Amino acid sequence: MRRSKDRPGAESDPSLFLPFLPMLPSQILLNNLLYDTSQLAIPTDEVDEEQVRRPAHWDIAFIRRFMICFGPISSLFDFVTFAVMLGVFHADAAQFHTGWFVESLATQTLVIFAIRTRRIPFWRSRPSLALTLTALGVVALGAALPATPLADVLGFQPLPTAFFAAVAAMVVVYLLLVELGKRIFYRTTGPRGRPEPAPGHRHLRRREARFSTVTRLPHRQALRRPPVKGPHPTGTTVSPHSPVPRTPSA
Repeated sequence: MRRSKDRPGAESDPSLFLPFLPMLPSQILLNNLLYDTSQLAIPTDEVDEEQVRRPAHWDIAFIRRFMICFGPISSLFDFVTFAVMLGVFHADAAQFHTGWFVESLATQTLVIFAIRTRRIPFWRSRPSLALTLTALGVVALGAALPATPLADVLGFQPLPTAFFAAVAAMVVVYLLLVELGKRIFYRTTGPRGRPEPAPGHRHLRRREARFSTVTRLPHRQALRRPPVKGPHPTGTTVSPHSPVPRTPSA
């Protein structure tokens, strides 16, 4: 689940009351690059047993409900971050860019541990070692970048220690709310079945027609060769259950 900053037009939401961009374009690209790098280890992860008991189908309605449920939680914590940086730490433009970069990268990366399973993460469902190391490594790298020589090139400034404490608290609360929302979501949604195409969606039926057949295959008995009555051209009497002898070639 990507954070709300990756939604089209999300950058303009805080810009309505900020005299500067919430994050520079180069910082957004770096944030996305680090996040995508942390997700490269997803193929090494194991799926819960109940998720593979039966085939899963692509359900757009399920994805829509998931977005409606968890999207507002992500957007809420974006605005909480803005309020903390402006109202508590009185951050200028460079510090605001740095603070939101660190907080958004941490929350959007660590939330994978909550949404990858319907169980309690790390207790009832453990992620793979590769996914754990890449996710934690990217979060640590994002928090350390403002203190490296690359900070000036990337437009970052060192952050106070109290801000990292506030970020840690917000990340914990965010993940707890996601876990609570996950329990409510799956309790009300129930198990996913095979989605049926809505009436009038002919394009869905046309796509399915490429991989299905509407005519029944002929019965196996109908595919058998009919018995030959009378003498065979070679002079051999053929019964219905005996193989047809081959005619010797000249």
